Amino acid sequence: MTDVAEAGAAERRTALIVLLAGACIIGLAPILVRLADSGPAAIGFWRMVFALPLLFLLAQRESGGVGRAGPVLLLAGGAFALDLAFWHYGIALTSVAKATILSNLTPVIVTGVAWLVFRERIRPLFLAAVVLAVGGACIMTLARDPGLPGANPALGDAYSAMTAVWYALYFLAVQRARRTRGAAQVMFWSSLTAAPLLTAASGLLGERFMPATPGGWAACIALGVMHVTGQGSIAWALGRLPASVTSVVVLVQPVVAAILGWVLFGEVFGPGQMLGGVIALAGVILAQRAARPTDQPG
Repeated sequence: MTDVAEAGAAERRTALIVLLAGACIIGLAPILVRLADSGPAAIGFWRMVFALPLLFLLAQRESGGVGRAGPVLLLAGGAFALDLAFWHYGIALTSVAKATILSNLTPVIVTGVAWLVFRERIRPLFLAAVVLAVGGACIMTLARDPGLPGANPALGDAYSAMTAVWYALYFLAVQRARRTRGAAQVMFWSSLTAAPLLTAASGLLGERFMPATPGGWAACIALGVMHVTGQGSIAWALGRLPASVTSVVVLVQPVVAAILGWVLFGEVFGPGQMLGGVIALAGVILAQRAARPTDQPG
C-alpha cells in the first residue's frame, strides 16, 4: 500500500511540474505576439501553420490516427480563430498583462454555461465569484494608471474580454469532442480549421501578412512550438490533478505575462490596475472552486 501511495504522490508531483511548465510556456504567448511583426490575425495563422506538423505527428500516434473532422471540431476551430484574432488585437492595443488577465475570465463563463446547459443550481459561491471577477475586470480597465502603454487601451480591453467568450466556446466544444477523440486529434483539426479563417480575416482587415524581419519569423515559429508544448502539457496534467490545484496553478499565466511585459516593454502596473487584477483572478479561482463536485449538493 505504501508503494502505491508513494507512486501516486510521485505522479502528482510530476503532473504539477508539467502543469506549471505548461502554464509558464503559455504565459510567453502575448510577448511573442508583440515581437511577431505582422498583423494580429496573420500571427494567429502562422501560429497554426508551425504547430500543425507537430500536431499531425502526435495525432498519428493516437488510436485511429488523425481521423476526420466532425461538426464539433469545426465549431472548435471557428471559435479558436475568433479567440486568437480578438486576443492578438487586444495585445496590440492594450498592455500585455491586462490582455492576459481579461482573457482569463474564461472559467467564469464556462462554469456559468455548463450550469445552464446541464440545469445545475447556481450556488452562492459562484455568484460571488462572478461579482469579484467582473468587478475586478472593471476596476482594472477603468483605472488610468500611468506606465501602461497601448494604442487604444479601451478597445484593447474590450477585445481581450471578448476573447474569454470565444475561448469559452472553444473549451466547451473541445470538452465535447474529447469524449470520443484524442487530445492531439482535437488540437490538430481545430488548428487546421482555424488557419484559413485567420487568413481570410487578415486579408479582410488589410493586415501585413508576412513577418518583415527574421525576429518576426522566429517569434511565429516559437508561437507554433508553444501552442503544442504549452497546451499539450496542460492537457496532460489536467487528467492527473484535482481542479482545486489546476485552477490556481494555471493562473501563473497572467503573472508570467505581467512580469515579462514589465521587463521587456516597461509596462508597470499602478495601484488601481494591480487591485483590479488581483480581484479578477480571485473571482476566477472562486468560480472554479464552485464548480468542484464536492461543492455540489448530494
